[in-house]
Amino acid sequence: MAGITDYAFRKLCKEFGAGLVCTEMCSSRAIFHDDTKTKSLLRTSEEEKPLSVQIFGSEEEVMGYAAEYVSKVADIVDINMGCPAPKVVKNGDGSRLLQDINKASNIIKEVVKKSKKPVTLKIRKGWDANSIVAQDFAQMAEQMGVSAITIHGRTRAEYYSGKVDLEIIKKVKQSVKIPVIGNGDIINEETALKMFEETGVDGIMIGRGSFGNPWIFKRIIYYLQTGEKLEEISPKEKLRIIKKHIEYELKEKPEIVAIRELRKQISWYTKNLKNSSEFRNEINKIENKEELINKIEEYFKNI
Repeated sequence: MAGITDYAFRKLCKEFGAGLVCTEMCSSRAIFHDDTKTKSLLRTSEEEKPLSVQIFGSEEEVMGYAAEYVSKVADIVDINMGCPAPKVVKNGDGSRLLQDINKASNIIKEVVKKSKKPVTLKIRKGWDANSIVAQDFAQMAEQMGVSAITIHGRTRAEYYSGKVDLEIIKKVKQSVKIPVIGNGDIINEETALKMFEETGVDGIMIGRGSFGNPWIFKRIIYYLQTGEKLEEISPKEKLRIIKKHIEYELKEKPEIVAIRELRKQISWYTKNLKNSSEFRNEINKIENKEELINKIEEYFKNI
């Protein structure tokens, strides 16, 4: 979720009922070396509490330092040992640690020791089909003092291809006493309910399903509570939310930076709508607020 779950997007998701929001991944090395850009990712407010701050890295001392540092603003310190991105994995971070349970154990132990807040862990089912280690990792993490585990039901080799493995999530849930959060392919009300019913997890985490769709949290909560679905969001309401997202982003960042970063978000909001690819090409050339809002309003007027 790097480059996506910034303060503006988290705030919007929170308004739609997300029970817990999480920062973009923060490099422990960057925090250790006092990197200004990375520390800007820790911008937060009381409005989005409780907040989970996610850190990644593969050096015990550095991860411990980062955990202690982010404890100042976090309600939960989350360790990412599931990210499949090549630039993360090549440094021995993220899901690469699924190949070395002893090293992972030492890192978790140090983070739990240094953190002033509860520590959670995000993992995948394993590195590849020949290395399914989720249960072993979950049991190890519980012994090291982790308070909850999130498991994405795919291996690193799978990235986001194929279907999420609900069976491994169920096995992880059955293998530990701490809360387990299911992740992967939750894109609507039915997939959320399926995750709960088929795995017995204590909670669900929504990632890609929220892209251009922050109201997914409200819809799922309503469905789980009532068994009924809310009406589909109207174009008028979608336009209102996009404009609010733009407003939140512009309060946090310089205009040109905000507009450029918003391009992908607006593309997701309008995906599969009429003439969306042409619209996307047009907004990708825009670099100021007025022109962007005018173009969006014109687009929604025409659909």
